[in-house]
Amino acid sequence: MSAEVLVISLLTPLIVTFILPAFRPKAATWISAVSFLIPMVVTLGLLLTTKESIVVPVMDLPSPVGEFYLLADPISNAFGFTICLVSAMVALYSLPYMKHRFEEMLHDGEIKSIEWEFRKYWFLYNLYAVAMLWLVYAGNFILLYIFLEISLLASFLLIYMYGYGNRQWVAVLYFVWTHIAGVLALLGILIIGFENGTAAFNAVKAVGFTAWLLIFLGMLVKLPGLGPHIWLPWAHAEAPTPVSALLSPLTVGLAGYVLLRVYMIDSSFIEQYRDIIIAYAIISSIYAGFSVFKQKDYKRLLAYSTVSQMGYVLIALCLGSYGLLGVVIQYISHAFGKSILFMTAGAIIASFHGLRDINKMSGMHEYIPTIANAALLGFMTLSGILTIGMFGEFYILAGLTKIYGFNLAVILAVVFVFILSGLYSFYTMKVIYYGKPAGYERPKFSRLLDAPLYVVAFFSVAFIFPPLATALLSGLKVALGIGGVMP
Repeated sequence: MSAEVLVISLLTPLIVTFILPAFRPKAATWISAVSFLIPMVVTLGLLLTTKESIVVPVMDLPSPVGEFYLLADPISNAFGFTICLVSAMVALYSLPYMKHRFEEMLHDGEIKSIEWEFRKYWFLYNLYAVAMLWLVYAGNFILLYIFLEISLLASFLLIYMYGYGNRQWVAVLYFVWTHIAGVLALLGILIIGFENGTAAFNAVKAVGFTAWLLIFLGMLVKLPGLGPHIWLPWAHAEAPTPVSALLSPLTVGLAGYVLLRVYMIDSSFIEQYRDIIIAYAIISSIYAGFSVFKQKDYKRLLAYSTVSQMGYVLIALCLGSYGLLGVVIQYISHAFGKSILFMTAGAIIASFHGLRDINKMSGMHEYIPTIANAALLGFMTLSGILTIGMFGEFYILAGLTKIYGFNLAVILAVVFVFILSGLYSFYTMKVIYYGKPAGYERPKFSRLLDAPLYVVAFFSVAFIFPPLATALLSGLKVALGIGGVMP
């Protein structure tokens, strides 16, 4: 597949972003979804047919910026496919959900026209998703940072305008914390640029301690890890659900992508502080995992699950090339599982007049069986049960034994983190979807609130079978140098 086809496919959703406001809501929905399905098909084709990297020069800038180019290797394609699939399905889901949200806002006198708000929404939604897509194909740290900030600005505006509760305060909280993450990363990137004379991936020779530390701390805020995590439950709970279904599944995990790219150039920082980072990641995952059990708001519950799952990414980052393979697969797994789950939360909100309190949700399977079954598939993905998450956990354990041997304490701690995901997953299923029905009437709702969830779930299962599994794993192994090239 040629570089021209890739570039055209990546340009498609970008161009569509600027013409979407000209269309009515239903047409805009389908145009947005198709604009992401096109690069999804192209990236899937690249995953299936080539292990080679495609480099597309864009422009050459003076030091310390260096060359801007697009890099499409199996890592970028795996991330790109995931972003496109989730963005397309959430776009379809957005039509009935945001119609419900705009009707609420119209009733409360917060907006004057549903159609006008849809025009703004679709521009910001596509801009948000496109920025994440182009970020994973950026071959220069400065270019990567630009797309990181565009995604931040678009998501901030979506929360500020269309969120719930004290949405302006929550949006500012989100913006401040994630902007801190971006500034720390930018300082690190500038140091890389000045020390190497360039910020292009293919020309950076080394990443010094200060640059590594700043980027690592910035991405720790963005993941987020324990401590900086305080912004995330607020942002996820009060964001409009389609934004939550991009923010948790796709955006936070891109911090892992940034760290992976830095690691592939210079792994010295991670190797030197491996034990501290793994200990922190395990504590972070366990704390957030147990915090899930205390949440009464479905979306806040899912937010704490995200913090716990991002601990997987930090653990995997410290475990050599097998661990890096785990980082990529964990990103895919978490994106698939969490996008499904946030969409189930939104379907309940839209179908039961804003219902979010899990204490009032007993036996929801009785009323919304298709949503309940999708939630089960989502939690199976997070837990690594007969889904792509299974490979993520396997490679994390493989990397663990390669680095630490059969150190029983470390292995048991990580295995406990995996088990905890399963425990809170099935606790949530029991509390919300099973048990004695809560006494609601069975609602009628748009198929766009449940069908997209099953498309994501299909790929979550399909990636454990050939040809998808073999193509993905073999391509990532080549890109990550598994077989003796990398430590």
